[in-house]
Amino acid sequence: MPASKARKIERLGRIGNNPQEAGGGIGLTLVPDPETLYSASLDTPVGKITAICSNRGLRALETGWDHASRKVRKIGENRGFRSRAPRPVEVGSLKTPGANYARRTVRELRDYFSGKLRDLNIPLDMQGTPFQRSVWQALLTIPYGETRSYADVARLIGHPRASRAVGGANGSNPVSIIVPCHRVIASDGKLGGYGGGLDRKTVLLELEQSRPAR
Repeated sequence: MPASKARKIERLGRIGNNPQEAGGGIGLTLVPDPETLYSASLDTPVGKITAICSNRGLRALETGWDHASRKVRKIGENRGFRSRAPRPVEVGSLKTPGANYARRTVRELRDYFSGKLRDLNIPLDMQGTPFQRSVWQALLTIPYGETRSYADVARLIGHPRASRAVGGANGSNPVSIIVPCHRVIASDGKLGGYGGGLDRKTVLLELEQSRPAR
């Protein structure tokens, strides 16, 4: 496996380490304080995209059509904490790690859409179940400009009969484009589903496949 992909999987394998409830005595449970999230936006060929970051990395991409930030909050609430509403970041102002990650995400996405960058290497802080994370890790191994079927991904993660569940995890991916769920298609070669609509999936695939092979 190429080194760049190995690094991505290692990085993604560390995501989702949410604050855990800690017992402080009999019958006492400590709930972590809400964390501040940071956001920065850019306009793209598939619409406005907002990067939502914690101080550990990119938490979600809010596109306006896949409701990623709602997924972020829902998972957080299920795990015993709430995130504050994302705090807008003005370039050159806030200096926190989360603000820096948000600005970096915008830069990398801009370079991706212009064709200057293929591998987006922003640190990830996605939240999900172990099965979802295993699917998202598998998505990171799909090369730029190529596609895999839901069945391919199911086999890759060791659950060859879980194509439908893979589709569900694909649809729950809060970091579209960077974790490339758009590269997963049906076994018959049709596009399959996509939270942002098949028109946007087509734009992303055509953008990548139009670039010269390296």
